[in-house]
Amino acid sequence: MPLQNRVLPTGEIVALPLRGLFTGNRGIIHDPETKTLLARRWSSKAWIICVCEFQGRRRDVMATRSWTELFFLDEATAMAAGHRPCFYCRRPAATAFAAAWARAHHSPHERQPRASAKEIDAVLHQQRLQDGAPRRHPLPAALPALPDGAMVLAPTSGTSFVIVQGRALQWHPDGYRPASPIDAAELQLLTPPATLRAFAAGYRPVLHSSAGADR
Repeated sequence: MPLQNRVLPTGEIVALPLRGLFTGNRGIIHDPETKTLLARRWSSKAWIICVCEFQGRRRDVMATRSWTELFFLDEATAMAAGHRPCFYCRRPAATAFAAAWARAHHSPHERQPRASAKEIDAVLHQQRLQDGAPRRHPLPAALPALPDGAMVLAPTSGTSFVIVQGRALQWHPDGYRPASPIDAAELQLLTPPATLRAFAAGYRPVLHSSAGADR
């Protein structure tokens, strides 16, 4: 049986045999004796995105009382769920994201080239949760105007979509597929607005190859 450690764009954690391009964590949220999740879905405000291979290290997933290994189809999925790049194993990506965040959120008078991890985590924590549940946001613009990597939700069907070059692709656990016509009027934004602004300021999230973007 697959472990419950695959994260959906909505932020939910489910049991799927596929892992995806990235791992990451929200702190310790599992019982190593049973390798099952606890009732809580986070124990730290630092929700990060890590590489699956780093300096030859190997981990037995959920085997110890260390951080709980979670897995994401791609970076756009992880960011829709409220995560951000890790400053340890993904320093170039984390630095680029922090710089884009600063361009998007800081006044030019602040002269701060990068946002701190603490600042990013505080804002994301407010935007990804509401009363303990994943938070949804209204669309800030028409779909064609959203930056690449933005993710939206059709709440009636529970279907998630990624925006690539102005078009919507339907999210599936193993990749993206062409989307049937969707009613844009009912769509909600999954990607935290602050992260979306960092995309618009130049950060390019890694997308699964099935998205067809040149990355």
